[in-house]
Amino acid sequence: MSSVFQIAHDYVDALAALDPSTATSLGIPGHERDMTDYSPDGLAAIAALNRRTLSALGAPSPPLPRTGEGAGVRERIARDVMAERLSVRLELFDAGEHLRGLNIITSPLQGVRGLFDQMPKATDDDWSNIAARLKLVPAALAGYRRTLEAGLSRGTPASQRQARECALQADIWSGRVAGKQSSFDMLLAQREASDGLQADLEDGVRAAKDGYAETGRWLRDEYLPKANPREAAGPERYEMMSRVFLGATIDPREAYEWGWQEFYRLEGEMQATAEKILPGATVQEAIKLLETDPDRSLHSPEAFQSWLQEVHDEAIEAVDGAHFDIDRRIRRCEVMIPPPGGVLAPYYSGPSEDFTRPGRTWWPLGSRTHFPKWGEVSTAYHEGVPGHHLQVGSARVLGDKLSRFQKLLTFVSGYGEGWALYAERLMGELGFLENPDYYLGMLNGQIMRAVRVIVDIGMHLEMKIPASERFHPGEVWDHDLALEFAKERTGWPAEMLASEIVRYLGWPAQAISYKLGERKWLEVRERAKKKMGADFNLKRFHTDALDLGPMGLAQLEREIA
Repeated sequence: MSSVFQIAHDYVDALAALDPSTATSLGIPGHERDMTDYSPDGLAAIAALNRRTLSALGAPSPPLPRTGEGAGVRERIARDVMAERLSVRLELFDAGEHLRGLNIITSPLQGVRGLFDQMPKATDDDWSNIAARLKLVPAALAGYRRTLEAGLSRGTPASQRQARECALQADIWSGRVAGKQSSFDMLLAQREASDGLQADLEDGVRAAKDGYAETGRWLRDEYLPKANPREAAGPERYEMMSRVFLGATIDPREAYEWGWQEFYRLEGEMQATAEKILPGATVQEAIKLLETDPDRSLHSPEAFQSWLQEVHDEAIEAVDGAHFDIDRRIRRCEVMIPPPGGVLAPYYSGPSEDFTRPGRTWWPLGSRTHFPKWGEVSTAYHEGVPGHHLQVGSARVLGDKLSRFQKLLTFVSGYGEGWALYAERLMGELGFLENPDYYLGMLNGQIMRAVRVIVDIGMHLEMKIPASERFHPGEVWDHDLALEFAKERTGWPAEMLASEIVRYLGWPAQAISYKLGERKWLEVRERAKKKMGADFNLKRFHTDALDLGPMGLAQLEREIA
């Protein structure tokens, strides 16, 4: 094993010990009865590990080759990826981002609860681990509150909106919200037996619910009054966050203007597709038909989950061999329904390191009671195959071609979300979206990603709406305008859009990674076509590109070139 690969291997083990939550999400065994320390000291220990590891990587000596085949190139790529990712993580830590790490999607508040979705539940030993970890929830949340308190002392709180929404999430998970079942009670119901272990689980569930109840109270009564009324990240912070999510430096103004161009292009294509569904109809009229036609919908969560599983299975069967070569270890992707209380957008979780836990797509239901199909097919391609499941799974099965860090800890949103959005478009190119219902669904997903570029940059940099735009020309973007714009100009459900806009405000620059990442994938594909000419082969391009492993967009462009 090369020095870079050994450093990467050791780093994963060291991080798993310091961050058992990450160990569980990656399927690394041995930490099931432990909980991550989210206090200032615990997060500082992880930062210290990152700093030591970055120093150990050093500059490659002798210089490693830029191009060609063989271990030298693999080692150089592995080092570049790891150095770039550790550097941005340290930049975040040094800027104190962890001290205001409170948002509705990816803060420790959600991470602690989400651990229990990923834990094995097949044996009594598995359930004993769950019981032990449930009892650690109050201490973990108390440490997290100390970190947020340090942010208040430093004068870098999260926004009032994120505090208010997260307090509601904590209340739901504590079981204190009428009509909302706690996810911990739902967990307990998965094992019903009158024995000592069940009693131990009940004790753990009570402890976890009490921990969330106290955190909800604290957020509402103590944190919220001191939280920041301002929501915009501002230019300096947004530039840093865009490097985190893209692995590249961008010109936000150019991206904002391009987002508008892409938005208008997609509006035109959506109108043309709507005509195929309902001749003479507007886009909104076509969407109303797709949303209300009972023959185009499913009418129970069970039927929805079963149908989605069929879509996933059929996609894997159809593209394997013809367009991709899918390793047998990742030929299964499970469709899951998560507990209530989280964000409403679907998401993906990768297989465990040993593949005993498969990759999974998660489909929040919100308050929906019926489930139109038109927008879900391309989303299944995004989250499953050939999207996240193929990209993440392909990295996991590459063995010693990639370092352990690359396979397990390198998810750059611009690369991964960009690939998944590109995968939706690709399935249209390959003929899998010939049904205009489903093609409009793909376009509706695309236009929402263009809206993300517009409103995320617009809100966080407080930019003006173009004077030429019919929607509030010349006004400065804020939460209310962004939500109104998304409701008026996309076909996404109002409940989901409300969650989405809050998510963007609490997670600066993540929302732009989908469309800007897709743009980069399309650019590198076009350059490869021009370079290879008649020898260009799309399947080979995809194989070679994914074989590089995940990385930032700037490095992706260099490697493909």
